[in-house]
Amino acid sequence: MSKSMSITARRLTAAALSAGALTAVLTVPTSAAEHRPHRPHVQISDVQYDSPGRDDRSNRSLNKEWVEITNHSRRAVNLDGWTLRDEDGHRYRFDHVRLAGRATVRVHTGIGRDTRTDLYQDRRHYVWDNHADTATLRNDRGRFVDEVSWGRHRGGRH
Repeated sequence: MSKSMSITARRLTAAALSAGALTAVLTVPTSAAEHRPHRPHVQISDVQYDSPGRDDRSNRSLNKEWVEITNHSRRAVNLDGWTLRDEDGHRYRFDHVRLAGRATVRVHTGIGRDTRTDLYQDRRHYVWDNHADTATLRNDRGRFVDEVSWGRHRGGRH
């Protein structure tokens, strides 16, 4: 074997070993990403858009109209700055709300005192249309999280 062939063979071997090492390094982050915990999964889990009984705009009736938000992950989620909106533009902004892992909070339309399980929009009029509407949840950056629709010709989950 000539000296130049020996050098070429060494270079090819070195290149092959380098490529193999590089491939091994590049595959580690991919497999590590598969084991990373998933982002919190928060969604609208239920809506009571037609409060039971007579729609008399009493605070009691208003508070029987609500939207439930559920955190399906194990970790708590900071909902500060998130919004819940209807098709007419009524918007509720979550303020200083931390939703525990695997917990649900109910957002009522009327007036009340906020707790870990119940929040109040402090409105004196109904928000959710009884016939057709969409409840849309967005995070603090305005990004779509979830929505639920009801009635005719609406998208989203029913």
